[in-house]
Amino acid sequence: MCTYTTVKDVVDGSAKGPGSPWFHVTDVTVYFDHPVHAMAEHTLNVDFADPAKGPSARVALELTAESARTLVAAIQEALAAVPAEMQL
Repeated sequence: MCTYTTVKDVVDGSAKGPGSPWFHVTDVTVYFDHPVHAMAEHTLNVDFADPAKGPSARVALELTAESARTLVAAIQEALAAVPAEMQL
């Protein structure tokens, strides 16, 4: 069963896909659904994109729920170690 819950937001960063140069990412879409490629019944899917550059300016992740939680914890730990003045 899918929730069809999709979260979209604005981000500011860069991404690189296989065989492509670095590109600016402006949008993120996160949803829990059936994966396209990962070997799991459901995954947390994260798409980073710059829609202004077309469909090729996209990097996608498909993570199991456990892996997604591990990633969130790792991000929080890394950010907690950064002095506040550097987090601008």
